[in-house]
Amino acid sequence: MSLTPPPHVSPLVVGTIATLLTTGNVLADANADATLPTVRVEASAEASSKETLQATTTRIGKGKQELRDIPQSVTVVTERLIDDRKLDTMKEVLHNTAGVSFLAAEGGEEDIRLRGFSLQASGDIFIDGMRDPAFYERDTFNYDRLEVLRGSASMLFGRGSTGGVVNQVSKEPSLLNRHEITATIGSGRYARLEGDFNLKTGDNAALRMNTMWTGSNTFGHYGAGLDKKGFAGMYRYGIGTSDEFMAGVFHLDNHNGINYGMPWLTPSPGSASRVLVPVDPKNYYGMASDYNAGTASYVTLGHTHRFADEAELSTAFRSGRFKRDQRASTIRFAGAGQQPGGLAVTGESLGEETVLTRGAPNKAMNIDTQTLQSDYSDKFKAFDKQHELLAGIDLGKDKFTGFTPTLPTGVTLPKPPTTIGTPDDGMSVDESLRVKLVNRDFESTSIGAYAQDMVQIAENWKLLGGLRWDSFEGRYRTYSTAPATLGQMTGERSRSDNLWSKRIGVLYQPDFLSSFHFSYGTSFNTSGDAYQYDALGSNTPAEKSRNIELGAKFNSESGDRILRLALFHATKYNERNRDEESVTPTTYLLSGARHAAGLEVDVAGRIGHDWEIYASYAWIPIARIDKGASDGTTLLSGEMVGARPGLTPKHSGTVWATWKASNQWRLGGGLNLRSSMAPQQAASIMAPGYLTVDLMAEYALMRDLDLKLNVTNVTNKLYADFLYRGHYVAGAPRNLQLSATYRF
Repeated sequence: MSLTPPPHVSPLVVGTIATLLTTGNVLADANADATLPTVRVEASAEASSKETLQATTTRIGKGKQELRDIPQSVTVVTERLIDDRKLDTMKEVLHNTAGVSFLAAEGGEEDIRLRGFSLQASGDIFIDGMRDPAFYERDTFNYDRLEVLRGSASMLFGRGSTGGVVNQVSKEPSLLNRHEITATIGSGRYARLEGDFNLKTGDNAALRMNTMWTGSNTFGHYGAGLDKKGFAGMYRYGIGTSDEFMAGVFHLDNHNGINYGMPWLTPSPGSASRVLVPVDPKNYYGMASDYNAGTASYVTLGHTHRFADEAELSTAFRSGRFKRDQRASTIRFAGAGQQPGGLAVTGESLGEETVLTRGAPNKAMNIDTQTLQSDYSDKFKAFDKQHELLAGIDLGKDKFTGFTPTLPTGVTLPKPPTTIGTPDDGMSVDESLRVKLVNRDFESTSIGAYAQDMVQIAENWKLLGGLRWDSFEGRYRTYSTAPATLGQMTGERSRSDNLWSKRIGVLYQPDFLSSFHFSYGTSFNTSGDAYQYDALGSNTPAEKSRNIELGAKFNSESGDRILRLALFHATKYNERNRDEESVTPTTYLLSGARHAAGLEVDVAGRIGHDWEIYASYAWIPIARIDKGASDGTTLLSGEMVGARPGLTPKHSGTVWATWKASNQWRLGGGLNLRSSMAPQQAASIMAPGYLTVDLMAEYALMRDLDLKLNVTNVTNKLYADFLYRGHYVAGAPRNLQLSATYRF
């Protein structure tokens, strides 16, 4: 008898079963009355992220876990969906999850909002469960999937995590020889080449390399175009054995254009409202010399020891360096004196000759990080109860250095104005004349330790409890950039915080197809989350938040479809405010509060033999600023008490469906929607809601060669995607891309 094991079943298990079966045959021949016990193996390997829109497991909760055992809402965007919709950046992937909005920050940073709460790039974005604390445009070329854990999660991840966390899951080597090359061309002279090479190097060892190059001449959303390249390599040794080792390297080089957006337009004289400037979304009004350059480089080393009793100890170390140099143009309407007819710009006077000015919000920074973390997981029985234990410790050290791109004495780089009727005018300045001078730095050390236990308290009931302690210390210094005192320290501030975080959950699982949960979790944000302290913040303790959630997860009987539901109530109950009653305040008051409540729904998987669907939707009908400063009118951020917080749409979501029309053809289509919302600190501005349409057609030219055509934003819809009180960045215009994928 021969056995063909499922791909996830160990050869040792197969050999044991074969031995038992052979022994059973021998004994049966010797004594027909002797009967061996039945040996039964039940297993169901999760399909590759490349092959399905559905995920049933995650590593976002520390260690690999079933989604049904996590008492919080988790959305997983698989590699299949990333490829289907041609999503090149993390921001584009996050558009395919609900409840997400984006701040058009002054520095162009990735300031993401989830459930109306900020996800800081310095604290809430992770790579394979380790903090990814830098400001850079993240590319998807090395993504196996992207996971979004919603709600407070400081018990697992430490500081931040008020709205949730984002985990980028890297592609790993597997014990197969398989390779893939994808070439894409598209609108705006866009071109992209990706390679994914997996090589089995031994019985339990493999190497995987992923490469990417992307370029374009010019296309509205990126202004001066794209020029980026990346490499990621990972080697695993001892795969599936008791001791597994991993070594990985990653490098991403960006030299892209940057589109700082457009100013809000007053529709008519005296109007308090603001609207979008009615121009084609591909129009670009910045300088041809503007750019957003940077590199992200890191090395990761890891070891996993698997004990004989299902316990596992995973340890990883990562060291990274991130550089960023931004030269941008703030687009604003020129004053009335510079406009045709001497009129201030409104919707009524706007025309081809309307004059736009271009400011210079330049930024440069470096970040060096080192992280060491170790996580232990175990399943055991104690006091007649089944336990699933997670425990770990993590240590981090970050050094941030900020620069002022300035001009030498006597050198000027005036940026000429432009007009509405002359986008992409090709004007440039010599940015190489600017000198980068250090104006500030920030050093921090952190340590965290946590433990969580999930106990089977009854046949269908599980109880989860977790506790974490964090210590965070930061030191911030500023330096003179004046020629006479260049480099002299002008200020120094520091503080330290020690905090506890909690997580409690109850799971009811009546069968293998359904799981219901209730959870309560806390989170905190320290004053140094943005790599700086101001005079008051350095004396102010951390803000704190909590999340309450009631949810359910349902699998279909066939196991190829999943539905997730969650009702949530999130509260930040001690937001920072100014102490307005003090003549010379020394600290902020922790007297502000806000909350949001709503419903989230995710569906992923097959809905028939030839149909697949992915949908993510969030409804947040309740969102409110509850408390402000001592006068009861505003928060420190400028948002009014009683108002709906900015960047919190009532409705947001996406749907994507594909149909296998024949053995050669696969067709797909999707919608992206978001209802109207205001920017932060600007209640009088209301960005209109939008609905965009994407289409896809894929043709299998040969067994190992596919052609695919994608059309995004089919109607070339103009909408405000990233919002700020002074400007907005329009969503990407209509884009056509044709790609060819060859597998060998």
